[in-house]
Amino acid sequence: MKVDGGFGMGSAGLASAGASAKEQEAAGYSGFWTAETAHDPFFPLVLAAEHTDTIEVGTSIAVAFARNPMTLANQGWDLQALSEGRFILGLGSQIKPHITKRFSMEWSKPAARMREMILAIRAIWHTWETGDKLEFRGDFYTHTLMTPFFDPGPNPHGNAKIFLAGVGELMTEVAGEVADGFICHGFTTEKFLREVTIPALDRGRAKAGKPALADSDDFEIVGPSFVVTGNSDEDIAKAAQGTREQISFYGSTPSYRPVLDIHGWGGLQDKLNTMSKAGKWVEMANLIDDEILNTFAVVGGPETIAPELTTRYGDVVQRISFYAPYKSEPARWAPVFDALKAG
Repeated sequence: MKVDGGFGMGSAGLASAGASAKEQEAAGYSGFWTAETAHDPFFPLVLAAEHTDTIEVGTSIAVAFARNPMTLANQGWDLQALSEGRFILGLGSQIKPHITKRFSMEWSKPAARMREMILAIRAIWHTWETGDKLEFRGDFYTHTLMTPFFDPGPNPHGNAKIFLAGVGELMTEVAGEVADGFICHGFTTEKFLREVTIPALDRGRAKAGKPALADSDDFEIVGPSFVVTGNSDEDIAKAAQGTREQISFYGSTPSYRPVLDIHGWGGLQDKLNTMSKAGKWVEMANLIDDEILNTFAVVGGPETIAPELTTRYGDVVQRISFYAPYKSEPARWAPVFDALKAG
């Protein structure tokens, strides 16, 4: 199993991205991911690519519908060239209110739109690679103009991989059909992954004439990874509280209700949603009991984390990172990382 790291902007800001990536590469991490939250996810990867030699660099995720296929094709081409073939373009849809109210962009049929977006990006890359006329016409995107002035030509390191994040079955099917990998949302359980996600990915692969995941090694799943750990009971308790708050935040989102439904907790979503609208973000965490916490997260001392992650996900995911929505010491993760790499 590949173990990935990542970059949070933090107090040091963008300037620290290169050094952070270099440190994680030296430590043996396989990937260095950035997220689109309060900052752009692409800028840190320029520095990361420049300061490293072997670690993969990728977005987990960039908001696809805040952009268009041409801009993403350009960014993917440049980072793939700069990293010498180590870039992964990780895309996600976000939810409608963010797309329409935060980014002021269009929203409709997200799964179909995402499928077309990825196909359009690949069509643009194909034109740059081969010189063939750009002739992409879809329901959401049309790209028919490419003059030599705007054509960077073939990428010397080939086209970047495209990973897609999702929760719903339709978006997951799209990932299986047109993407190179799938990024599980942190709000994913082992039961949901095995009973919903994997079958949906296989349905998508079947549409594209690809073999099932169990019979193929051309597709990577980035596994769910809520982890609650610490070097003392007090540390673990604090970590658990931060994770309960994050789980309750995700649980309040209607789009993620199917994950709760499969465990018989659908009614919890209604309560969390009502509380979120009242701004009761801290109080929401009180509804996340130990059973729910332990279903979404691996909880325990550092020495227990790697075996449990392997037991839950070792046969179905190819790479994993640690999602810890609380303050933690880097040294806390060293034994977990070493055990996963050794396994």
